[in-house]
Amino acid sequence: MTEKDIKPTPKYILRLIEREDKKEYPTPNKQLRFYAYLAIWHKELIKVTVAVKHYRKKWYCKAVAWHGVHSLKCFVKDLEYCYCGSMGFRVGWHDEGIQKERRWYERGVCWAKDRYYDPWAPIVNMQVIDKLPEYKYSAYKLYHGTKLLKYLRLYERFPQLEMLMKAGLGMYYDSITILKRIGTDKQFCKWLIRRRPELTASPFPLYIETVMQAYKTDKPIKEIQAFLSRKKCFEREMDYKPIRRLFRGQKLKEFFRYIDEQKITPRLYLDYLKACEHLQLDMSLPQNRLPHDFMRWHDIRIDQYATAQAKASEEAKRDLKKAFGEVAQKYSALQHDKRSAFICIIAKTPADLVREGEFLHHCVGRMNYDQKMIREDSLIFFVRLKAQPDTPLVTVEYSPHTHKVLQCYGEHDHKPSDDILHYVNKVWLPYANKILKKLAA
Repeated sequence: MTEKDIKPTPKYILRLIEREDKKEYPTPNKQLRFYAYLAIWHKELIKVTVAVKHYRKKWYCKAVAWHGVHSLKCFVKDLEYCYCGSMGFRVGWHDEGIQKERRWYERGVCWAKDRYYDPWAPIVNMQVIDKLPEYKYSAYKLYHGTKLLKYLRLYERFPQLEMLMKAGLGMYYDSITILKRIGTDKQFCKWLIRRRPELTASPFPLYIETVMQAYKTDKPIKEIQAFLSRKKCFEREMDYKPIRRLFRGQKLKEFFRYIDEQKITPRLYLDYLKACEHLQLDMSLPQNRLPHDFMRWHDIRIDQYATAQAKASEEAKRDLKKAFGEVAQKYSALQHDKRSAFICIIAKTPADLVREGEFLHHCVGRMNYDQKMIREDSLIFFVRLKAQPDTPLVTVEYSPHTHKVLQCYGEHDHKPSDDILHYVNKVWLPYANKILKKLAA
């Protein structure tokens, strides 16, 4: 495909595009949209993308991109990729007289990266593919995605793609791992067909790792997918690194099973783990790593940790109280008591954290949250009923750096009611972020 091959859009193609556009937009519409048609240049399949819009009740149409099935780059004209706007693209219409000034990207035909300049566009003459014998068995009619040329390129590399499509597993068409395995392992092909209902039960493709593990182990696909999904979410949490170091690889299954049985959260276990590490306990021992009665041993280790912390000097305690009070005073404007049944107040002393933790039976007063407060890594707020301002209800950990709520728990680390969650996330949090911006200004 070369620039010299570019020709005006045939009139019969324009009629096809206009017919399709009228079906979608019976009345004039200023919205930018795209259609595409196929052509054959020097025995290469070409997809031409056409931009369409209405302006002052007149219909306008122009070719803006040319993609070749064997070309890694494409030609574009008057087309700009952007993160906003209609479908992520902008089109210049100076030559058509729609706009007064020529835009900077209206500079004639030029090369561009194929992956960026390929807007979604329905193809109006798909039957052109039948003229090329090399795609006779490509099963392209079964492909309903938006990247037809990518599909045909894959078919040229992996003819076994035909089998995958005809087996009803088209959602996995672009998995190189699966395509390679199909080409070398007949048992894998039979397994795919046999497990097709499970593989296509979800509207979205399963993880390829799920498919391969299920084939190798013959374990239930749902079980493997659920574990991998949970694992990926767990690995995104940076705070859980200490737990991941302790439970590497398949041991993570053991950890998930344990916290489910004990009905605890990973964050609660993290508090326990940090206490044990501070006390220099051997976490390779099962009785320390996975205690039979977690809550009992959690409270014991937390108390031991608190006792060790209590050995700090009185001077350090005074400094702690002073520094804590200064941070509380600095962010006191983030407190809220307006137009709601709830109020939100900031912890003013380390003793406030201890009282809150003892009353609600959680770790806010025992797990170094006072140090986080002094460093301004996070701030601790108390949500209470306006009618009972002195009675602990829910504790909130808030990051002044990310402007997000890190934790929000009630008694025994239970999730608060919907009313409280609405107050925290929809009332107090926007208010606090607004005040914080003013303080930073």
